[in-house]
Amino acid sequence: MNDKSLKTLEFDKIKEKLKKYAITNAGKDIIEKLKPYDNVYEVRKHLTETMEAFKLLIKKGSPPFDGSYDVRNGITMAKKGSVLMPIQILRIAGVLRASRRFKTYISHKEEEESYRILEDVCSGITELKSLENKIFESIESEDHISDRASSKLYDLRRKLRSKNASVRDKVNSLVRGYSKYLQDDLYTIRGSRYVLPVKAEYKAYVPGLVHDQSSSGATLYIEPMGLVNLNNEIRELMLEEKAEIDRILAELSKDIYNNISAVEINANILWKLDFIFAKAKFASEFNCTVPDVNENGIIDIVQAKHPLIDRKSVVPMDLYMGKDFKSLVITGPNTGGKTVTLKTMGLLHIMALSGLMIPARENSTVGFFKEIFADIGDEQSIEQSLSTFSSHMTNIVNIINKADENSLVLFDELGAGTDPTEGAALAVSILENLKKRHSTIVATTHYSELKVYALKTDGVENASVEFDVKTLRPTYRLMIGSPGKSNAFEISKRLGLPDFIIEDARKNISSDALKFEDLIQNLQNKNLEAERYSREARNLKIEAERIKEKYEKKLDKLKNIREKTIMEANKKARNIMKEAKEEADTILKEMRRLEKLGYSSEARKELERQRKGLGKKLDDAEEKLYVNKTNEGEEIDSVREGEEVFLPSLNQNVIVLTLPDNRGEVQVQAGIMKIDVKLKDLRKAKNSQKKSDRTKKRSPKLNLKSVPSSVDLRGMDSIEATYTADKYLDDAYMGGLKEVTIIHGKGTGVLRNSINEMLKRNSHVKKYRLGEYGEGGTGVTIVELK
Repeated sequence: MNDKSLKTLEFDKIKEKLKKYAITNAGKDIIEKLKPYDNVYEVRKHLTETMEAFKLLIKKGSPPFDGSYDVRNGITMAKKGSVLMPIQILRIAGVLRASRRFKTYISHKEEEESYRILEDVCSGITELKSLENKIFESIESEDHISDRASSKLYDLRRKLRSKNASVRDKVNSLVRGYSKYLQDDLYTIRGSRYVLPVKAEYKAYVPGLVHDQSSSGATLYIEPMGLVNLNNEIRELMLEEKAEIDRILAELSKDIYNNISAVEINANILWKLDFIFAKAKFASEFNCTVPDVNENGIIDIVQAKHPLIDRKSVVPMDLYMGKDFKSLVITGPNTGGKTVTLKTMGLLHIMALSGLMIPARENSTVGFFKEIFADIGDEQSIEQSLSTFSSHMTNIVNIINKADENSLVLFDELGAGTDPTEGAALAVSILENLKKRHSTIVATTHYSELKVYALKTDGVENASVEFDVKTLRPTYRLMIGSPGKSNAFEISKRLGLPDFIIEDARKNISSDALKFEDLIQNLQNKNLEAERYSREARNLKIEAERIKEKYEKKLDKLKNIREKTIMEANKKARNIMKEAKEEADTILKEMRRLEKLGYSSEARKELERQRKGLGKKLDDAEEKLYVNKTNEGEEIDSVREGEEVFLPSLNQNVIVLTLPDNRGEVQVQAGIMKIDVKLKDLRKAKNSQKKSDRTKKRSPKLNLKSVPSSVDLRGMDSIEATYTADKYLDDAYMGGLKEVTIIHGKGTGVLRNSINEMLKRNSHVKKYRLGEYGEGGTGVTIVELK
C-alpha cells in the first residue's frame, strides 16, 4: 500500500499509540514496520491472533513478559563467538525464561477454548531450562557474579574475605601506633591497597610507599611496609578472582553460542508475541472489535469511531456501501464532519488490513482492498510553484493511473480550487471514470452538480453530514441516502447578516435550485427516520439469528448429554449387576466349601436351587435395562396443551406444548428443553404436586458446559448490553452456574454503570464485584448467583 495514503490517513499516529503497549524495543520496531497485508488470508490470520491475545488478557491477565529485553546486540555478539558481559548474559536468560513461561500461559484444558494461532507461534519455542538455571545461578545481578558460579570462585572469595580481615586488624593496630602522625585516626584504600593518611611533615616517621596525596598537599597516603606483603597477597587473589570470572563468562557465552539458533528463535518469537499483545492491549483500551473481512468490496462498519479523536467527544457513525452502490458522494457545510468521515473510513480499513481490531460495534464488515488512495487536505507547495488545485490534480492523476477494482479511493472536496462550473464537470468525469473501473469511491463536495449526478446515476449514492441550524453546530452524524444542504442562508441569518441581503441573494438563485434545496431538506428528515428503522431492524435480525444459532447449539448439546447420560447409567447398572452376580457366585462357592465340612446333600440341592433362582432374577433385571422404559406408568390416549405428563425416557414430568401432529408426535418442555416425542411414549404424571413444588425452587440443571461462564458485551450500547446480560443471567441461573463473568470493557464506564444498575435489580444475583488482577480487572464484573 502506498506510503502517501498511510501518512495522509495518520496511520503513523496509530502506530505511535500502539508502541506504548509494547514491552521491548524489538517489539516497537515490528510495530514501526507494520503495514496492511497484501492478501486476505494474512489479514484474517493476524486479526485472529489479535483476538486470541485479547481473550487471553481477559481470561488470564497480563502475559509473562517479565525479564523480556531487546537482546539483539547480545545475540549478534554471541553468534560471532564473543565473550558477553554479565548484563547481556543475564538478559538473554530473562528472554529464555519469559518464552518458556509463555508456553504455560497459552496452555488450556481439553474442554476449554484453544488459541490456534498463538499456539502455532509458540510451538517454535525451545525450552533451555538448564542453560537458563545455570545463568541465574552464576549471575546475581547485572554487575555481580555469584559465589555459586564455581567452587574455585567461592574459595577465592573466602580467602579474600579472610585476608581483608587480617589486613584490617593489622592496619587498625598501625593506626593506633601512628595516630599522632595521622591526619585522621582511620585508614583508607587507594588502588585496592590499604593506606594511612599521614601528615606531610611526619612522612619520615611512617616508613612505607606513597600512593597518593591530597589536593592541598598536606596529606600523604602511605602504605606502611608492614602491609605491603598482605596487600600484595590480596591483589594476587583479586587477579585470580577476575580471571575466574572471565572464565565463567566465557563458559556461559560458549553455552549460549552452542544453543544460539534456539536462543535467537525464542527471542524472535517473544518479540513477535510482544507485538501481538500490544495490539490486544490497544484493542482493550479503545473498546475495539474484530471485523469481518470480505473480498467483494462490501463495507458495513457499525458505530465507527475515529481512534485519534477524544473518546469523550467522538460521535460514532455508520458507514456502509458496496452492495447497492460502490460510489458515495458526501455533501454538507464546512466543519460538518465530512473530512472526519473520509479519514475514519480510510483509517479503520488500514487498521483492519494491518491485523488491528477497530473501534466499532461487533458484526462490522470491512472490504479487502489492495490499495487505498486518499486525496485529503491542502497540499499546495510554494517551492514547487503548485496551487491548491494543481497539487490536488497532481495527486488525482496518480490515483487515476493506478486505481482499479481492488482500490478504495477517498476524495476530499473533489474539483475544488478552480472555477465551480469547470470544477464540477471535472469532478463528475473523474468519478465516472473510476466508477467504470469498479473502484470503491467516497468523495466530499459542495457542488450541487455532484448531488444531481449521484441522484440520477446507478451505483452512486448521496450522503450528507447533519447540521443543526438552530444551534449553528454540526452533529457529525452521517446520513446515507440523501444529499446535504449547505444551509448558507440560514447560518448567515443566525450570525446576523441583514435580511435584505439574504433576500437579494435568494433572488439571484433560480427557483429550481431553491426547490431542489428544499427537497433535500425533506429527504433528510424522512431518510433519518427510515434509516433508523432499517438499521434497528437489521440489528434485531442479526441478534435473532445469533440467539437462534446459540439455542440450536444448546439443544444439540443437551441431546448429546441426555444420550450420554442414559448410556452411562445403563453401563453403570450393568456393572452393578455383574458385581452382584460375582458376589453371589462367591457366596455359593463358600457355601459349597462349608457343605463339604458337614452339610448334607439335601442342603446342597437347596443351595443350588437358590443360586439358580438368584441368577435368573439378576438376568431378568439386566435384561430390563435394554427394554424401553415406556412400560412405566399408566398409558394415556390424549393430551391437552399445558397438561403435565410423565416421560419415562427422561424419568421426569414434562409440560405438553402442542397437540399430536399427523405422525403422532407432540412437543413437550422438560426444564428449558423443548423436544418432540411420540404420544404413545407418554404416561400419566407421577407425583405431580411434589414435582411442581420442587421445580418452583429451581429448574432442572443443565450441564455446566451448555451455558458459557462469561458473556461479552463490548461494543454494545447500554440498552442492548443490559438486555443481553439480563437474558444471560437467566440462562446461567437455570443452567446451575454459581459464578459468571460479565465482560464490559473499561472505556468511559457508562456500560459498566448500566450493568451494575441492572445487577442491583436482578432477582438471580446474590452479589457482584469488579474483577481482580488476573480476572480482567475493571473491564469485567464477577457475579455470584443465588
